[in-house]
Amino acid sequence: MAINSKATQEFVPIKEIRDGIVVMKDGSLRGVMLASSVNFALKSADVQQAIISQFQNFLNSLDFSIQIFIQSRKLDIRPYIALLEERYKEQVGDLLKVQTKEYMEFIKSFTENANIMSKSFFVVVPFSPAMMNSKNKSGIKDIFKKSGKKTAEQRIEVFEEHRSQLEQRMAVVEQGLVRSGIRVVKLGTEEVVELFYKLFNPGETEKPMKVN
Repeated sequence: MAINSKATQEFVPIKEIRDGIVVMKDGSLRGVMLASSVNFALKSADVQQAIISQFQNFLNSLDFSIQIFIQSRKLDIRPYIALLEERYKEQVGDLLKVQTKEYMEFIKSFTENANIMSKSFFVVVPFSPAMMNSKNKSGIKDIFKKSGKKTAEQRIEVFEEHRSQLEQRMAVVEQGLVRSGIRVVKLGTEEVVELFYKLFNPGETEKPMKVN
């Protein structure tokens, strides 16, 4: 089992997640932002065209690449059902108990038959220190190999410098998306860990809920 676990980890390109920043094994950084959706179909033709033009201008203004990631998952209604069960126990009148019970059964049946999906939109912004040093032909690994000889304080200073560069890029992306009517928020460490955990463990959401 230990051999299999080690082999699996070797396929994960993430070294660590620090202060909401994903540090890759090759030394590059990633910032992740959660983006809101836009109900494009309900907009007028003029507004739709304006959104498209603004988004096009935003993409053309970037001098670095970004990744737009859409996560689709089956809607997990178990927390809501658990809440309804608590409300059911608190009901005093028989009529309210019957109505609550029927509503719970309706929600369960509807979600099972409709197969409702929830969608989350993420924007991933990369930063590679090697891109900032065109004279270095050895690549990014040599940069961080040399950095590894530095003291812990110096390594922290290098990380903070690179994080500052990444956050500047994220600010540019945020401004461009806001102009297109899209709200974004930077994910913290816990949110990023949860995101990647669900990506690498897709079956976890299908497991029964633990009831204390």
